[in-house]
Amino acid sequence: MARDASRVEAFSDAVIAIVLTLMAVELLQFTPEREADGLAAALGHEWPAYLAYVITFAIVGQVWLTHHNMWRYVVRVDQLLLVLNLTLLMFVAAIPVTANLLADNLRGSVADQRLTAGLYVGTVLGEALFFNLSWWWARRRCLLHPGLDPRLAKAVARRFLLGPLLYLVAFAIVLVDPVLSLLAYLLLVAPYLIRGPGDLPPSHPT
Repeated sequence: MARDASRVEAFSDAVIAIVLTLMAVELLQFTPEREADGLAAALGHEWPAYLAYVITFAIVGQVWLTHHNMWRYVVRVDQLLLVLNLTLLMFVAAIPVTANLLADNLRGSVADQRLTAGLYVGTVLGEALFFNLSWWWARRRCLLHPGLDPRLAKAVARRFLLGPLLYLVAFAIVLVDPVLSLLAYLLLVAPYLIRGPGDLPPSHPT
């Protein structure tokens, strides 16, 4: 028997909040040796960590926005949808780890840069794929709100497909320039910050 979706959304929100906290702890820190050289030098030395933090915060923030908007329409869950959502969260929870690896290796060899950038792309691509699978399964098993317009459901599905395609573009850029591929993420997140099908409507003054 399917059941209410509220606990799933609350649990997912908690996981994403923890991921954002751990990401800040991992990426926004100084080592004592670098602090001894002065604050300005320490700040300058840590630029890869700041770049990884800004980009990763944007990606995880986009994940939260998309997840929040999607689950407004999910009224019931079954076992497979729970598993798909947990797998999505598994990839999200791995993002700080790959972001930390990326920050540590941005000034390394080209091979290390490409490897860590590839791991990073693979992680965000994984969560994007499981977003698509979750929405597809919810539609197929009639777990969405019965009043949801089927045309809107299809429009949301098309928009979700954009994520994996854009991340594949970023993966291709890794082979040319790993740092440039990171900057591309900021552009890739932008379409999800603009209101699209399935997002919250604008507020109106009362």
